Amino acid sequence: MYRNSRRDFLKMAGVAGAVSTLPLVGCAGGPRVVVIGGGFAGATAAKYVKMFDPSIDVTMIEANKTYTTCPLSNTVFAGFHTLDQITHTFKPMATENGVNVVHDMVTAIEPGKEGGKVKTKGGKVIEYDRLIVAPGVELKDMPGYTKAEYDLVPHAWKAGPQTALMHKQLMALEDGQNVIICPPGNPFRCPPGPYERTSMVAWYLKNHKPKSKVIVLDAKDKFSKMGLFKEGWAEHYTNIEWVAGAKGGKVERIDAKNRIAVTEFEEHKAGVLNVIPGQKAGHIAHAGGLVDKSGWCPVHLDTFESKIVPGIHVIGDSAIVPGMPKSGNAANTEAKVCAAAVAKLLAGEKVGKPKTSNTCYSYITPNHGISVTAVYELNAEKTKYGKVKGSGGLSPSKAGKEFRKLEAKNGWGWYVNISQDIWG
Repeated sequence: MYRNSRRDFLKMAGVAGAVSTLPLVGCAGGPRVVVIGGGFAGATAAKYVKMFDPSIDVTMIEANKTYTTCPLSNTVFAGFHTLDQITHTFKPMATENGVNVVHDMVTAIEPGKEGGKVKTKGGKVIEYDRLIVAPGVELKDMPGYTKAEYDLVPHAWKAGPQTALMHKQLMALEDGQNVIICPPGNPFRCPPGPYERTSMVAWYLKNHKPKSKVIVLDAKDKFSKMGLFKEGWAEHYTNIEWVAGAKGGKVERIDAKNRIAVTEFEEHKAGVLNVIPGQKAGHIAHAGGLVDKSGWCPVHLDTFESKIVPGIHVIGDSAIVPGMPKSGNAANTEAKVCAAAVAKLLAGEKVGKPKTSNTCYSYITPNHGISVTAVYELNAEKTKYGKVKGSGGLSPSKAGKEFRKLEAKNGWGWYVNISQDIWG
């Protein structure tokens, strides 16, 4: 049953991909597209706008010279991948894809009646005919936990130095001390991420600090792939304790200096404390007036053009996309839909009905993987993406060791392929 649906998914994914790879004829005169952000969404959009219409002058602005992915960053804690393996440069985008890559930080967006301009910290002013914004997420402050505390208590929800800091703290942990992980309420980037992290930390402790355990103080009562995670935990671990929000798991305050998480009923002392705060759209989306009262960016789902500021498109985790998860793979396919729409709009052509897809692998051990896949299409009212019947599927319950091992192997294959697709 699952294998059949997996074959169907691959067929349907090809259909979804076709929406994003149709050749488009651009208008003469070289319209200008600026993309803010070089992650899963931004880098994909920049590359594919240029692919769809080589006459478009595409500039991507990204503050950092390398990009470390959140996908697979949890495996660094288990010691079976390194940060170097999940860090990418932007050189191929310039040398192979013809994208103008500018390493600077955008400080202002100034839309006009037709097009607009962005300003950077380095003093650049870059004009655009269409702007694509992919700023990722901003972490919300909570009582006792702001940016000032990040160096004491890592969130590691933006991969790189924070990942390295948490890894260092795990290695320095005294055997017998506990690791506490505090996931946020919905919505947030990568719904299964905190539970893969729980698994990877538990693997490390099982093999190096056997007297220690992981305590998950959750704001929620259920989570993504919950059944499969709990099944895997029961099979491999005795050192995981998950506390639901309704059972006292919701954290109300952090004492970062003493590594204490405070819930309604109890104070929990940690050897390593990992707080994953609630999230909202990235800073430049707020500065550009692209967010609504939810803290996220409402968009037209066929083009990802902002419902608030015409001529600006918002993609990735910052966008409100009903029916789609906030994941790297979803951002990649949404960016392709957006890129195709931008090229068509600049050419004066009609935008078609889009399809998107999502694939999400999670690790429970280095040889125990689980996944979910689906193809989505926009409904007739253009209000929500719904799963295409018969596409994709969820890893089956009670699958054998060889199946789980294959899922883990496929997870790395997915990562290599999508990384090649985006950064080269």
